[in-house]
Amino acid sequence: MENEFLCKVEDNAAVRAWSEKLQSEKGDSLAEGYVSELQGFTRINVAQNELQELRDVWASWDEGTKQLFYQNYGDISYLLDIRVDKHLFRGMVQFWNSAYKCFTFGEVDLVPTMEEYTALLRCPRVQVRKAYARVFNSQTFVKKLISISGMSEPWVTARIQQKGDSKYERKRVDILALSIYGLVIFPKALRHVDESVIDLFERLEKGITPVPAILAETFRSLSTCRKTGEGRFIGCAQLLMVWFHGHFWKVDKISYRVFSENYSPLKEEAAIQRREDISEEKWMEILQNLKEGDIEWRAYWMVPDEIMYRCGNFDWVPLLEIWGATGYTPLLALRQYKSRQFVPTTHGLAQCEFSFKGAHYKKKVRELSDAWKQTRWMKRLAVGAMITPEYDRWFKKRVNDNVPRSSLENTRPIMEQLQIAPSELEIIKQDFEKKSSELEKKIEQLEEEKMHLKLDADVQRSEAEKWRKGKTKAEEDLDSLKTDYKKLRVSMRTAGLGKTSEQWRHEIREEKTKADRWKKKFQKAQARNEDLEKSLSENRNEQGELRARVVELEKSLYQYRNRNTALELRASLSKIEEMKGRIEELEASLQNCEMRIQFSEAKEDCWKKQLHQAQDQIRNRDYVMGEAITQIREVADYLQALAVQANVLSAKYKLESDRGQELALLLKKIRTLGIRAKFYFNLETNENLPNTHPYGTRKKTEAMDKKLERLEQMQKEMQEQMQAQVQEQLAKIQQKMRDQMLESQKNMMEELTRLLTNRPDKGKGPMADVGNNNGDPLYPPGFTPVNV
Repeated sequence: MENEFLCKVEDNAAVRAWSEKLQSEKGDSLAEGYVSELQGFTRINVAQNELQELRDVWASWDEGTKQLFYQNYGDISYLLDIRVDKHLFRGMVQFWNSAYKCFTFGEVDLVPTMEEYTALLRCPRVQVRKAYARVFNSQTFVKKLISISGMSEPWVTARIQQKGDSKYERKRVDILALSIYGLVIFPKALRHVDESVIDLFERLEKGITPVPAILAETFRSLSTCRKTGEGRFIGCAQLLMVWFHGHFWKVDKISYRVFSENYSPLKEEAAIQRREDISEEKWMEILQNLKEGDIEWRAYWMVPDEIMYRCGNFDWVPLLEIWGATGYTPLLALRQYKSRQFVPTTHGLAQCEFSFKGAHYKKKVRELSDAWKQTRWMKRLAVGAMITPEYDRWFKKRVNDNVPRSSLENTRPIMEQLQIAPSELEIIKQDFEKKSSELEKKIEQLEEEKMHLKLDADVQRSEAEKWRKGKTKAEEDLDSLKTDYKKLRVSMRTAGLGKTSEQWRHEIREEKTKADRWKKKFQKAQARNEDLEKSLSENRNEQGELRARVVELEKSLYQYRNRNTALELRASLSKIEEMKGRIEELEASLQNCEMRIQFSEAKEDCWKKQLHQAQDQIRNRDYVMGEAITQIREVADYLQALAVQANVLSAKYKLESDRGQELALLLKKIRTLGIRAKFYFNLETNENLPNTHPYGTRKKTEAMDKKLERLEQMQKEMQEQMQAQVQEQLAKIQQKMRDQMLESQKNMMEELTRLLTNRPDKGKGPMADVGNNNGDPLYPPGFTPVNV
């Protein structure tokens, strides 16, 4: 397989001549007269997956498991901790040049390259010259999961049906890496891992590099959003953010750690706190007016080497990914390699992009895959100016695809535009932090001095121990001399009886000389012993002084640490924020009570309207009933008169004929009606009539009025009671919070006053205030303590 790959390294001058000649013959990516169809503003969605569970899993692993992860998949785990600035990302998208596959910021072109992304990921198993090409007759989803997890097919099928069961979890490293690839690097569907990602992940064990696929998806997603004017970015936003910060923040000195094998750019970027308070409009203004001097052309974590500039018969580098393909030309960004920039070949870049849909795309995939078997590399050159004159002329006259151009009016460097005027409180805070840092340096010096004193005390102690051992040895020698002398006396008594006087005198003289010699040795040992005791006492005195000095240093260190009240200030500020939150909650509850009261009042008005309507209806009915009763009374009067006439006629005519009987029957009926009409006639004379009604509506009306009056009175009492309770509770809480805020403010100002007025002198206690000679106020406006 290795023999199938052909890699050729060419000279920089030869590549430059080839590129300029090909560009003059074929032309640019866009011809003159091209009219862009892109919209002026792209609304892009940068929604990301929730990654807290993956962070928890990573944090629970031991160091051995993490090292195994690094060895297999590089530094992709640090992508979990990198934040995406949405304002910056949306501002960057507006400057994506789809025709040249690069970012055009003002007067410069920048593009993420394969070498830069490879340096960021730091995967030791990756082979740069082996790119990913999707196999369309690949295994099923279950087979892929079997190969990744290392389990049997029944186990995988059961795990798919029983989601969330981690009892038989194995190969945790591979599963976490797959999750990062599916949820962070290729987040096509939120909270899901696409099946195509598994195909790419399965091929990583063969040593292929995922960088071309990551770049291709980044470029395709940016171009798609620019063409449609909206959409969701489905590339790796975290890697793009790290790449951007590597080129847009000037580095004065490069740390030696960059050249270490264990240095991780992603780890360092994850630990840096970036500003996120810059608006999208501000970023667009900054990026639109960028100059060459504002760019850090070579990222500080990038070590330049040979540059891959084309593959096969293509004039640029084709990029295959899991859902489509595109291309880019690294010759457009030679300054990012610290090499001289010349005119790149860009013909065909605008038409190179396609997706894995429709007909004939498999043939294109095979052509791109075969092209990666013949890669061409270029040696970089860093002499003379950064750009050639031909490139300068070409950049000014080329046709771009609706990219905002720079405005030369009032342009300022990027760092100057990002500066914000600090407030008085921030100035005081900066001074406080500066003094705290100075105190910390002094504390470190005192600790270092304390350590040296301890070392000196140990040396003195070791020397005193040495003198003590010498004294003990001298005493032992003296004892041995005394013992030898006694033995000699005994031997003289026992063995010297036959000697002459001369011999005895000679031996006596010799013994005297020996005794004198031993006496001198004894005196020397005694003098040496006295010197040792004297030096031991001096060492003990010095040791006592050193101990007193150490105690004094510890006391001064304790005083300095007590003066550092940054934690207390933060605690008081957090208490103030908590009080503000409680005030907001109480205000919200008060607003809720007021809304409930307004709702009750509105309900009461509605009940009153219904009552008035019912009273109006009752009055109308009373009026109709009164009219009806009046008419009935008139009829009853008429029937009464008819009954009187019928009595008269019945007394006058008593006939036995048929007509007489009919007339008598008629008169009888009239009398009956007259009797019935007496009830209605008696209604006029009834004294209780005005207080009654046939339907009893007046009593009901009066009862309803009384109930409504009681209801209104109860509602009014409840409102007054509720308002009184809420106001009383709110007044208590406000008073309590005001007291706490005043107390915390008083403590904070006392600490600030003490730190601003007291200056320590090398651990010997605070110095007196030298006065405020510049006439500035002692306290910032609005922060004067109560007791001052």
